[in-house]
Amino acid sequence: MHDALLAGLLAGLAAGVGGALVALLPQIPRRLYDTLLGFSAGVMLATGTITLLGPALQANGTIQPTLGLLAGAVLVFVLERSIPHLEPHFAPQLVGREKRLGLLLAAAITIHHIPEGLAIGVAFAGAGKSVGTVVAVAVALQNIPEGLAVAMPLRCAGFSRWRALLWATASGFGEPLAAVLGVWFVQIVGPVVSFALALAAGAMIFVASDQLIPESRQQPDAKAPSIGLILGFLSVSTLMKLV
Repeated sequence: MHDALLAGLLAGLAAGVGGALVALLPQIPRRLYDTLLGFSAGVMLATGTITLLGPALQANGTIQPTLGLLAGAVLVFVLERSIPHLEPHFAPQLVGREKRLGLLLAAAITIHHIPEGLAIGVAFAGAGKSVGTVVAVAVALQNIPEGLAVAMPLRCAGFSRWRALLWATASGFGEPLAAVLGVWFVQIVGPVVSFALALAAGAMIFVASDQLIPESRQQPDAKAPSIGLILGFLSVSTLMKLV
């Protein structure tokens, strides 16, 4: 529980790095942003498939992992449908009162960090410290573009650099709580731990497919997002080899 909580906190704080880039640089080129989103998608896909779904399939056949994968995707789908929110991605056209904008972004941030924190907790409790560490590092890497995705619309909506940075950093605070929830979930389900691992995998794969990849393809002919995706995937597979 302690390891998962600390890992979730450090991974969540990585969103502040993306916020710092927005605060320090006058402008983030769209091509660079799309590449980082592609990288983030690659990290999410590799974490879901190699790091989480792989051990789930090895542990207990195919029925539990299949049901868990579906349940994870449905979980994120229901969260996104049930909570009013703005997509926390590149959106310079955002309008509305500052308070409402902040509340909607907070809802979006919460949605996107639940599967990530859950995956960290499930990995630590269900697959061991080494796999949990890989998942936490992978989530931290992909949280940097997420921090950008939070801070950029706020800057375009008129927030100061430092308020945008503060929001981006605070966006990760829900992640350690979700990590604790993931540990608790594995302790409750016990024998069906492969279901829990696959559930976390399904949630991460759904986020990558539904949010990150489409957002990175705003310029359909661009190749940079695809290169970023491959690099993100390779980063996680390399981490798995090292641990």
